[in-house]
Amino acid sequence: MNGLRIAMVGTRGVPAHYGGFETAIEEIGQRLCARGHKVTVYCRDLDGSAARESTYLGMDLVYLPAMHKRALETLSHTGLSVMHLLRHRPDAAIVFNAANAPYLPLFRAAGIPVATHVDGLEWKRAKWGRGGQRYYRSVEALAVRWSDALIADAAGIQNYYRDKFAAETVYLAYGAPILDNAPSHRLAELGVEPRSYHLVVARFEPENHVDLIVEGYVRSQAKAPLIVVGSAPYSDEYTRLVHHLGDERVRFVGGVWDQELLDQLYAHCLVYWHGHSVGGTNPSLLRAIGSAAATNAFDVDFNREVLSDSGRYFVGPDDVTALAEEAEVQLPALRERGALGQQLARRFDWDMVAAGYEQLCGDLVLAHQPARALARPDRQRSPKHALKRRNTVGAR
Repeated sequence: MNGLRIAMVGTRGVPAHYGGFETAIEEIGQRLCARGHKVTVYCRDLDGSAARESTYLGMDLVYLPAMHKRALETLSHTGLSVMHLLRHRPDAAIVFNAANAPYLPLFRAAGIPVATHVDGLEWKRAKWGRGGQRYYRSVEALAVRWSDALIADAAGIQNYYRDKFAAETVYLAYGAPILDNAPSHRLAELGVEPRSYHLVVARFEPENHVDLIVEGYVRSQAKAPLIVVGSAPYSDEYTRLVHHLGDERVRFVGGVWDQELLDQLYAHCLVYWHGHSVGGTNPSLLRAIGSAAATNAFDVDFNREVLSDSGRYFVGPDDVTALAEEAEVQLPALRERGALGQQLARRFDWDMVAAGYEQLCGDLVLAHQPARALARPDRQRSPKHALKRRNTVGAR
């Protein structure tokens, strides 16, 4: 496949310091560059002090501002990004987050093929009021109508779009870094030792159930401390609630952006607690099982899809209490679960995912070529029709 010009729009950008979309762009973008493609990533410059490196891991970076309001940050930055993108005309674009669907007609009017990574069920997030929830429900339909292809990172998301909109999606999950024999020397910085602590890594948002985990843990007789990694913008009230629920055994360490330290925390925890419930396949969960961390997760289809029999599941504080006490007396079982989880993690491979994105972009470009330029009549089809055959690309 000849080198393509691919734009990635709608996230905070790279380096990845925030969430799953940013991690995906970093991992996929660098691999696409290594395959000979030109990748442009649109990055948010929220305070005007961004380092403004022009490239990162082979990707070209474009910094643009955004409004400092939760409801408008993504949309304002994406709007500026699309204006820039239309002047530079990539061969294909990947838009992350269905919230950005109102801009999709601009891509279509300009003849730029576009795929939308729809993310999870955003309308279920408690941080959005009724207006925000109505908005997210509406943009799902707009993404279906105006995208040339839809990307889903979980089978549950595929099923949702198929059932609600009769729309096919391209399955492209995330990769799971596999960590074997990880060192532990950095743990001393947080005053913990291997296999001596419970771990939570999450943004402080209600649907990630950090409060539920902390409350259930505090009710337990667990001796090992609970290390809570994470924070979130626009969530002061929820953060205060979570802190209020803790006791002297719960240690809130804030965000940890040092990947080496974070990897060691995953690899050497007694058990990892995953409370995410609406976001599809979650990179933190994949990183945990790739580190062979025994994992207890909130009981939703997305988490069961990843963990299968390697996981234990909870829905309320009482479940967390029982699982926390169980973890400290069943160490051999934890090791077995961690090993099984790591085996399952090998299904999620970044090289395969990047190859799926490469194929998708190639299909988008091919489907937009004038019919007379195509040598094979069977390729003269609409973009969505051409892409239906690729609805299982990626790691299963």
